Amino acid sequence: MSVENRERFVHVVTHGPHCLDGVAAAVAVARYHAGNHVTPHFCSHREINQVLADLRCDPMAARHEVWITDISWSDSAVDRHLQTLIDRGVKVYLIDHHRTTLERWHAGHISVRLTDCVLSESYAASRLVYEYLQRRSDATPQRREWFDALHTLIAMADDNDRWVHRIPGSRELAATVDAMEGPDAFHELLKVDAQVTYTPRMSAAQQRARAQLAHSFAVAEQNRFEHILPDAGITLITTVCAGYSSEIADAWGRMSPRTVFAFFDTKSLTISLRRSPDCSLDLSHLAARFGGGGHAAAAGCEVSGLGRPIAESLASMMAAALSSR
Repeated sequence: MSVENRERFVHVVTHGPHCLDGVAAAVAVARYHAGNHVTPHFCSHREINQVLADLRCDPMAARHEVWITDISWSDSAVDRHLQTLIDRGVKVYLIDHHRTTLERWHAGHISVRLTDCVLSESYAASRLVYEYLQRRSDATPQRREWFDALHTLIAMADDNDRWVHRIPGSRELAATVDAMEGPDAFHELLKVDAQVTYTPRMSAAQQRARAQLAHSFAVAEQNRFEHILPDAGITLITTVCAGYSSEIADAWGRMSPRTVFAFFDTKSLTISLRRSPDCSLDLSHLAARFGGGGHAAAAGCEVSGLGRPIAESLASMMAAALSSR
């Protein structure tokens, strides 16, 4: 069997499954490669190294492509594994817009001879993927029409992820994706029409998102702590939330100038960093100090041990209640 006639397996490793940008990027790759075996691998920043290290691209006799979008790795062992796949004939693409990825690339910390690479902060990852694939000419007319119909979805994902919010409904769509179970958002958006009409499953998730957002705002208000840093000329506001850190920071940032927000998200057990519109602090560098990364205005990291004080306080409270029985 010729190389051209062998089965093609396409692996999309992306941020998700609750991130509109990462999911939309996976949908773009999947629609472009309609008719092939497409498998999405959704992961967080703390999971990406293991997900890529476990990628085997079987069966070996088939053609394989790996698309890494809206996320990147940090372990040098992953560089070696990806290079082994490439040497075997696997095509590996990296398309990302996070500042930490760009800085690692320019510093020479990504040591892989990639098939191709698009790294830019100009647009969200989904738009970078979509426009990259639009420039290719190896799709059939039928596949091209199915792919081009994603234009509105990609525009909404880009609008929300860059926090522009000029397209009606982009923020609500992101919240809906966040409220969906597992990979449901990918499967629903994979079949969505050109107008991004909500499916019944998406409509149900939208209702859940509204309730979850209200709950998270209440939790954040109840646990808000403000700390002024006079030497830095900024205010630090920390709190606990149950998702939707960007929405909360957007609301609080209108009333609190020159402020950095640090949210402990009980849904992801990670730290989300945001800033008020007039604050110029690069949060990607702040997150990098804790092993994380992201953008200048929105970044995140995982800090082990943060839950221990909560557990200790809970133990004291429960022990006192049990002792008084």
